[in-house]
Parts: sequence; structure tokens; C-alpha cells
Amino acid sequence: MGGDVYTYFCDISDREAVYTTAAKVKSEAGKVSILINNAGIVNGKRFLDCTDENITKTFNINTMSHFWTLKAFLPDMIEANHGHLVSMASMAGLCGVPRLTDYCASKFACIGLEESLRMELDSEGHTGVHSTVVCPFFVKTGMFNGVSAGILGLMEPEYVADQIMMAIMTNQEILILPKIFVFLIGLKGGVWITD
Repeated sequence: MGGDVYTYFCDISDREAVYTTAAKVKSEAGKVSILINNAGIVNGKRFLDCTDENITKTFNINTMSHFWTLKAFLPDMIEANHGHLVSMASMAGLCGVPRLTDYCASKFACIGLEESLRMELDSEGHTGVHSTVVCPFFVKTGMFNGVSAGILGLMEPEYVADQIMMAIMTNQEILILPKIFVFLIGLKGGVWITD
């Protein structure tokens, strides 16, 4: 399509590495107008089988890295009052899943970060900086190999990417995939078990 592509390697769990790489990106490629926070890991262990190191690593990659990349690239978007932030969360950030306690908690945090930041930007008048939080079911990336996704199956990465691009172009704030989960999450909000 005639565009230029730049690639960079960075340990996103390392705050200083993110800041150093971000400076290099801005110097070589220019200001970033779309930031997609997509890195993630999963342990798939029972909560009591997760080591402290497992939990820390999950949060450093799945959650804290969002803080570092946002702090690195958001100021330029605010200055231009133009940009789009995309946070890859998960359906597991909207409802708990056994053997994914640390993963679910890290994705719940991503959703809270994105929602709070969106409200903060709006309240400060930065109406040209938009955000989308993406909450997909299982995607065929290899991250959840061996998982049984039931009748829904695993989604193709290309389908998810197309849906994300549409969400960016329409400034959609939350993207839940597949869309049937929008209804199911709505039901969850109204169901409480009491004694």
C-alpha cells in the first residue's frame, strides 16, 4: 500500500525499556497516533499453584505495560488532540474463569484503566483522543492452545483485527467479540445470588 513499516523490539514489562524505545520510535517514525496495547501472557494454573513470580509477570505484561506505553505516547496525542488508544483485554476481564485468576484480574484492570482514562480525557476536553477496549473470547493465536471453546470455537485473528479496525474508525468504546456476549454480559450484571 506504499506505507513505511518500522519494527522495534522491547520488553514491555520493563518501564525504562518502554520509555527508551518510545523515544526511538518518535525519533525515527514520528509521533504515534494509534496505540494498540496487545501483549499478553497466560499461566492457566489454579490460583494456589501460581507462584508470586507468575502473578507479578502476568500483571507486568498484561497490565503495567499499558501504563508505561500510555505514559510514553499519550502526551503527543493530547497535544494534537488527536489519537486512538486500543487496549486488548478479554472476555475474561468481564467475568471470572477458573484456572485464570491472575489473567482475569490483569484484564479486569485493563478495562478499568481504559474506562477511567477515557473519562479523564473527556472531562479535560481532549475530545479528539479516543479509546477502545477489546474483549474477545478465545482467539486462535496459540495463547490458549488446548482450550475447548465449545460450540463458539476459536475466532480467527484476521476477523478480530478487522473488527478492531472498524471499532477504531467508528470510535467504538468497547468491542465485545463475538457479539452474542454483549447480551450474556448484560445478564451477568443483573444476576446476584443471595441467602
